[in-house]
Amino acid sequence: MTNPFTFDFSNLRGDFFGGLTAGIVALPLALAFGAQTALGPMAGLYGAIAIAILAALFGGTATQVSGPTAPMTVVSSAIIANAIVESGAETVQEALPLILATFFLAGLIEMLFGVIKLGRYIKYIPYPVVSGFMSGIGVIIIITQIFPALGYNPGNDEELIVDRMPHAEEQILEKIIREEEADGALKGVMDATVIAETNRRFSQVTNEEIRTEATRLARRRASGTVGTISNVHRPFSTPGGINWFNVILAVGTIIIIYGFKRITSIIPSSLAALIVMTLVAYFFMPGKVPVIGAVEEGLPPFYFDFFGQFANTSMLMRIIEFAFTLAALGAIDSLLTSVVADNITKTKHDPDQELIGQGIGNMAAAFIGGLPGAGATMRTVINVQSGGKTKISGMIAGIFLLLVLLGISGIVAYIPNGVLAGILITVGIGIIDYKGFRHLRSVPKGDSVVMILVLLLTVFVGLLEAVAIGMVLAAVLFMKKTADTVEAGASSSSLEEFSREKPWADEGNLIQRIGDRVFIKHLEGPLFFGFVSSFQTMIQNLPTVEVVIIRLGRVPYIDQSGLYALEDAILDMHSRGIAVVFTGMNAQLRDMMERINLVPGLVPPEHCFETFAEARAWLSKRLEAGNLDEVSTEQINSKPVIGENIDEM
Repeated sequence: MTNPFTFDFSNLRGDFFGGLTAGIVALPLALAFGAQTALGPMAGLYGAIAIAILAALFGGTATQVSGPTAPMTVVSSAIIANAIVESGAETVQEALPLILATFFLAGLIEMLFGVIKLGRYIKYIPYPVVSGFMSGIGVIIIITQIFPALGYNPGNDEELIVDRMPHAEEQILEKIIREEEADGALKGVMDATVIAETNRRFSQVTNEEIRTEATRLARRRASGTVGTISNVHRPFSTPGGINWFNVILAVGTIIIIYGFKRITSIIPSSLAALIVMTLVAYFFMPGKVPVIGAVEEGLPPFYFDFFGQFANTSMLMRIIEFAFTLAALGAIDSLLTSVVADNITKTKHDPDQELIGQGIGNMAAAFIGGLPGAGATMRTVINVQSGGKTKISGMIAGIFLLLVLLGISGIVAYIPNGVLAGILITVGIGIIDYKGFRHLRSVPKGDSVVMILVLLLTVFVGLLEAVAIGMVLAAVLFMKKTADTVEAGASSSSLEEFSREKPWADEGNLIQRIGDRVFIKHLEGPLFFGFVSSFQTMIQNLPTVEVVIIRLGRVPYIDQSGLYALEDAILDMHSRGIAVVFTGMNAQLRDMMERINLVPGLVPPEHCFETFAEARAWLSKRLEAGNLDEVSTEQINSKPVIGENIDEM
């Protein structure tokens, strides 16, 4: 692993401008990502500061700029919502210790991924899985920003609130029962007394409290992808459901983001949109659109009380589950960005050190109530294009955001929600893999199925489930393709078909001359469990011959299933009086066969040839010297003579 405390000051000017530019781009995105969650926009900015500085300092990618990203924000938002529900909290502040405990543990797990060197395995994630996942994230962001862009607030939808009233009463009653069970005040009391006390407490609940709970449930019902889709008609059917001033701001933001970059790239278009549309709302639409509102000024608050959540046995497994999901996604998100940075800079990152840096950054973000994050592709690319070459650039981006925090906290309160929604919609559009969609008909059908399935699972089921199922399906399809490659030359049913097997270049006319006496089997590709069935079929159909030469020169790998299939086949051939010869074994194959005593137990070392030329020489000496029918088993199994002139054959 690289030394995180080694600094290169040779490119200080380039690193300064690269980090400054990346920090400017990160500002509106951090606020927008924070606003997408119940923690609010400042949580996005807090997370961006901590992760940018510490992930750059301790990470393994020189030009990486880190902070809240679209995938991490989508998962964080879901975790926050689940934490509020499962903890029974009425506000996000009540559930904050549980939320921050999850974020902290996610960072710790991510750091441990780096310590145990899991970073190197990122290269085994197939492209269709990554493509479907990223496109799914883009679709989620676009869908979930429909209501904020329209200015529709489910909490103001009277019909939706009234519909949730009965459920709100049930929720309040369940909370009373849980509280009674938790404090044990009624333990051992007769059922009638328990019911009476519960009814007494419930009768004291006011209509205002029920309405508040119903409003919270209405917001939850219309949140997320499924909630938005199932209620997408409500802004159009509810009086005042659409705030047209808000729509103008969102559309204007999108137009500026796509149009301003055509004019100049000196100022990031998202920052230009944020400033221009916020000024428009402030001077021309005062009080007519929802805004971020008052935020805390100065340095972020520090939290330490969340450690007590790890002693909460009833919630610990859920904390671990949520944290692992976030850590796995953060690792994938960061290392994919590292690969992009490598391709641009022609350098090589340290994946394990990068995971350690990201984990430390996310743990630190939890202490200040910030959103977790990962390596950000767009900010990293901008950093490189602006001159950044070392980790100093990523740290400067975080320091810039810290200085901004100390100076603009009051201004942030006036940023309209519609502007942030417009920024997020462009982010969602930007991370959809359009190239993958264009090539759906050109790539193998299995890859297309994996991509579409992962996309749908990401949008409608869950992110970790989508990646897990996509990985399993992609692995199964890969193994099938590999097994098909092996099977292509392994299934025959007669001596004629065996003899007609296309010889390799170095075999000459050997099959034509002694094909009815010696069978040469070509094997290509890894011999794994997918190969077992076809190999067993080949052995069952093997005609009566004296010697079987198994050519392994194009076999890179063999697993336990392949070894046992080979062992069973050799035992079967020995029972029929057939000698077995190997050629072209690599070191891995030889080592595995010696471990289970397949060599020398069943096939003596003298029947294991490095090249087919040596096997031909042995055949020339032992078989073509006379009538093959008269060759004894002892002759066949005798020590081969290496180095005969193969041209004589």
